Amino acid sequence: MRRFLASSVFLVIMLLSACGNNEPTDASEAENEADTFTYESETGPVEVPTNPEKIIALTNGPNVFALDGNVVGIDEWTSNNPLFQEKVEGVEIVSEESLEKILELEPDLIIAGSHMNNIDKLNDIAPTVVYTWGELDYLTQQIEIGKLLNKEEEATEWVEDFTERAEATGEAIREEIGEDATVSVFESGNKEVYVFGNNYARGTEILYQAMALNMPEKVEKEVLEAGVYTLSPEIIPEFAGDYIIFSKNNNVDNSFLETETWHNIPAVKNNRVFEIDSAASTYSDPITLEYLLEIFESSFLTH
Repeated sequence: MRRFLASSVFLVIMLLSACGNNEPTDASEAENEADTFTYESETGPVEVPTNPEKIIALTNGPNVFALDGNVVGIDEWTSNNPLFQEKVEGVEIVSEESLEKILELEPDLIIAGSHMNNIDKLNDIAPTVVYTWGELDYLTQQIEIGKLLNKEEEATEWVEDFTERAEATGEAIREEIGEDATVSVFESGNKEVYVFGNNYARGTEILYQAMALNMPEKVEKEVLEAGVYTLSPEIIPEFAGDYIIFSKNNNVDNSFLETETWHNIPAVKNNRVFEIDSAASTYSDPITLEYLLEIFESSFLTH
């Protein structure tokens, strides 16, 4: 009888010990399977889904696409961008004003710009994270979207890989065109032309930041701080570099390209103008950057 009782007590102790040892594992598993986590946004902590299933991207949609986020609502500009036509198929076009449509889409995460209206109302529909345009550099912005989507490692790996490839390409281009050669980035408007600094999309981040190519002195003086500068076609030569990246908008009057002023620019005379499509070049997300890096590498190194 005593042996039976001793064995029973021992068995109970072993069972209790086993249960106690399982508690940390179970707690860890529960933590790993948590439905939400706290994202530290620029406006403060926001409780967001760990694996968002229905994302409304009123801004930064291309960054989300690059991480294969499931977008159910997108802004009009991204929807019309030729680079994202496959990704926006079946995705609703929305804005911060189309609250009823957003509500019908039942999002579990909304991404918006800090300048937008109805942020509080959007937050009533789903957790809303806002970003201020230009607050983060183009690479850090992708990492932040990675954090938000619980894909920080994937975003960071892309940033490191892209930076390495872009720097190597920049080194090869400088060897080809000369360390002192300058590059300007222009875009056609209705009756004006725009020239860009180093952080206004159109590939400027790649050219001036990642590749370390030079901008003309006039561009550095007048444009670098503002990011973009508007000029009349007549004074384009003052801002023209040894090479020109021309972001062509096919929906405006491009007749200045036939003028004597344009044709007398040395870069034009020497066939050093490389054209990109404005509609596909207005973002600085990974998909756009990869697209433009390929164009720049081909243009500068095989022209």
